[in-house]
This record gives sequence, structure tokens and C-alpha cells, in this order.
Amino acid sequence: MLAVQSLRNTLMATILTAQIAILITLAMGALMNNAYKGSHIFNSAIFGSQSGRIFALKYGSASIFLLVSFFCSSVALGFLTDANFMVNACGDDQFSYRAHTQSIFERGFTLALIGNRSLCMSFPMLLWMFGPLPVALASVALVWGLYELDFAGKSTRSESNLVSVGN
Repeated sequence: MLAVQSLRNTLMATILTAQIAILITLAMGALMNNAYKGSHIFNSAIFGSQSGRIFALKYGSASIFLLVSFFCSSVALGFLTDANFMVNACGDDQFSYRAHTQSIFERGFTLALIGNRSLCMSFPMLLWMFGPLPVALASVALVWGLYELDFAGKSTRSESNLVSVGN
């Protein structure tokens, strides 16, 4: 039951990641279509350099991260759905499919993780269009957020050890 719920949650998160990535890409493309007409609004020291080449570099870097996120999330959905079918189709007597099913699961989870992380990396790139200060703040927030996400078990264990030692 736990494995099925974990797979379902991963599938839903991967679908959400792919949808967010493609929607932001499309919205950004629509905004950039009119950006050169309104570029005089962003000409100040706060927003950094807004020349044509730099603006294209900012848009292109954010687009690359978003498209990589969409691609990895879409391929991960295929792998995870295939693994789901393989788990349900294989009987108990067919041991030869377990290694293949496990490798399909691992590929799906790895691609889902890459898609999620590249979506997270695209947010500082999106904020780069507004200048250097939002990029710096978003990068610090991203490092802190990913650290808390990746090492949540270590901080929870150390806090519980401190509580038990203090009592």
C-alpha cells in the first residue's frame, strides 16, 4: 500500500512539474514577444543591463532550464507508468522481470528528480531578468531550500537527539 501511494505521489508531482515548466515557458515566450517594445521601462541601474544580447541571454538561459525540466519530467512519467504496469503484470513466479522493473523505477525516479531540480534552478534565471539582486536572493533561498529538502532526516535526528540528551 505504501509503495503504491509513493508511486502515485511521485507521478502527481512529476505531472505538476511538467505542467508548471511548460506554462512558464509559454507565458515567458508571450511576454518576451512584447518585451522589446517596452524595454525603455526597464532602463535603470536596479534592473542591470537590458541590452538586446543580454536580454536574449537571460531569456534563453531560463528557457533552457524550463525545457529540460519539461523533457525530464515527461520522460519520467513514461518510465514510472511503464514500471507501474510491470509491477501489476508480473506474477510472483517471474523473478526475471524484477531487475528490469527495478531499473525502470530507478530511471523514472532519477528523471523526476532531475526535472524537479531543473525547475527549481529556473526560478533564479527567471528573476535574473529583473536584475542582479533578485538573482542573488533567489540563489540563497534555493540553496537553503534544497539543503532542507535533501538533509531533512539529519536535522530531525539531531534535534531529537538533543531533546533526548537534555531530558
